[in-house]
Amino acid sequence: MLDHFSVAVRDLAASAAFYDTVLAPLGGRRIMEPGPIGYGVDTPDFWVEHAPADAAPAPVHIAFTAPDRAAVRAFHDAAVAAGVEVLHAPKVWPEYHAAYYGAFVRDPDGNNVEAVCHRPE
Repeated sequence: MLDHFSVAVRDLAASAAFYDTVLAPLGGRRIMEPGPIGYGVDTPDFWVEHAPADAAPAPVHIAFTAPDRAAVRAFHDAAVAAGVEVLHAPKVWPEYHAAYYGAFVRDPDGNNVEAVCHRPE
C-alpha cells in the first residue's frame, strides 16, 4: 500500500550515519541526495529530511523488512556497534505471529526503528 515514507530529523548528518549503518545489513543504501536522502534497495522508498527549524519531530515507529533472521541480527549488531539505544534485542514475537522475528532500536531523533523477518528459521 505504501510507495514511500519520509521522516523529519533534526540533524541530517547524524541520521544519515545511523541509517547508512543499520540499513546496510538489510540491503538498503543511499540512492538519492543531496537534500532529502532517499534510501532503498532498488528505488528510494524511505526518505530522511531536515525538520523545519521551529518544529520538533514527533517520534514514529518504522519497520524495515529483513530477508532473513540473520539480517535482523546483523541490523541489531550494526546498531550496537554504532552505540545506539537498543529497545529490544532480536527475538521471536509470538504475540504478533509465530514466525515474527524482530529487533528494535532508537535513531538519533527517538524514532523506534525495527528490522523484521516474517519467515520461520
